[in-house]
Amino acid sequence: MGDRHFFFAGGGTGGHIYPAVAVAEQIARLDPAAEIHFFCSTRNIDRHILGQTAFKYTALSARAFSIRPKAFIEFGKSFLVSYRVAAEALDASLASGRASYEMRPATEKGHTRYTAGFTQQGTVVIGVGGFVSAPVCLAAHKRRVPIALLNTDMVPGRANRLVARWANDVFVQFQEAGQYFARRKKRVHVFGCPLRGRFSHPQPEEAKKQLGLDSRKKILLVTGASSGAENINNAVCSLLAKLDSFMDDWQIVHLAGHNNYEKVRDCYNDARIEHKVLSYFDNMADLLAAANLVIGRSGAVSVAEYAAAGVPSICMPYPHHKDRQQYLNAGKLVEIGAAVIVDDVPNEDDRAQWLWEELEKLMQDEKARQVMAEGCRIVANLQADLKIAEKLLKMADGE
Repeated sequence: MGDRHFFFAGGGTGGHIYPAVAVAEQIARLDPAAEIHFFCSTRNIDRHILGQTAFKYTALSARAFSIRPKAFIEFGKSFLVSYRVAAEALDASLASGRASYEMRPATEKGHTRYTAGFTQQGTVVIGVGGFVSAPVCLAAHKRRVPIALLNTDMVPGRANRLVARWANDVFVQFQEAGQYFARRKKRVHVFGCPLRGRFSHPQPEEAKKQLGLDSRKKILLVTGASSGAENINNAVCSLLAKLDSFMDDWQIVHLAGHNNYEKVRDCYNDARIEHKVLSYFDNMADLLAAANLVIGRSGAVSVAEYAAAGVPSICMPYPHHKDRQQYLNAGKLVEIGAAVIVDDVPNEDDRAQWLWEELEKLMQDEKARQVMAEGCRIVANLQADLKIAEKLLKMADGE
C-alpha cells in the first residue's frame, strides 16, 4: 500500500467527473503506488465514466439541498449516511498515514494568537463539484485532512461555495473565478481545466474509422454534453431539410443523449445528408479533433475541450442557470474569436432560425472557420492536469 492517499469527491455530471479522472490519471502516472479512490453520485453517468477506469469508487446517496420540508429531511439523512461512509474510509487511510505538529496563527481583533495541532499528511481530499462533495469534505475537515477544490466554472456552484470554506487550495480554470475564493484568503491557482490525456495527442482518423465516416467530407458535430440537450436536438432536427443542401461536402455526427436517442434517430429518417446518430461517444478527444464545426452547450469542460481540439464552435448555453455560467464560459471563446453564441430561447422557431443564420454562414466560410480554430490556440491549456497533480502530491507530503 502506498504512502499517499487521494480521495476525489463529487459527481453527477461528466463536467465534474472527467476533470477529476484526468488529474487522477496524472497522479497515478507520477506515483504508481498512490492509492486513489472516488466518492461519486449514484447517477449512471458517474458509473459509466469511472467503470472504464482502473480507479476504485464508492457511490454515495447524498442528495441536493432543498428547503422543502420532506426533501430537506431526505437531504439530511443522506448527508449523514454519506458523511459516515466517507469518515470510515478516511479513518482507515489515516491509520496508515502520517501527521505533523504545527503552530497555526489566528488573528482576532487585531491580535495574533497561535494554536497548536496536528495536520494529517499522506492523505488529501479533492472536491470536484456536485452535492456529493460536501459530506466527504466535511469529514476531511473534521480530521484535519488537507482539502483541495477543483472549480472549472467561471462562477462556482453551490457545493463548491460550501466546500471552499474548508479548502486549503483552490484550482480554477478562469482567472475571473479566483475572486470568489480570494475573499476567503484561499490559495488560488489558475491552472486551467484538466482534460483527459488523449486531448494532447488526438487521433481524428480513429474516430472517423470507428464511426464509418467519409474522410472526404467535413464533419458537423452536434452534442449536448454528457446528458444531451433536447433543445439543441430539436433545433438541429428542424433544420435537416436545409442541411441537405450541404450533403455533397458535409456529414453530421449527432450525439443525442441516452434519453433522446430514438427520437433524434427517427428525425433523420428522411435526411439526405450523411449522418451518424449516437446516444453518447466516449472518445471525445478524437471526435472533436476530427470535427470541422461543433454545435453544443458551453459547460466549463466543453469549452475547454473545444479549445484544446481547435474546433470552431456555435455555443448554445444552458439558459436556466441563475448565474448564467455557461454564457460566461462561452464568452471566453467569443472574446478571442473562437466561437459564436446562439441563445437557447424558449420559442422553438426563433431558436432554430437564429441557429441557422450562424450555422449556414460558418459551413460556407472555410476561412472564417480557420480564424476561429486559430483563436482556440490562445486559450487552450493542455497542462492543467499535470500541474494540479504535481501540486496535490506536494500537499500529500505536507508542502
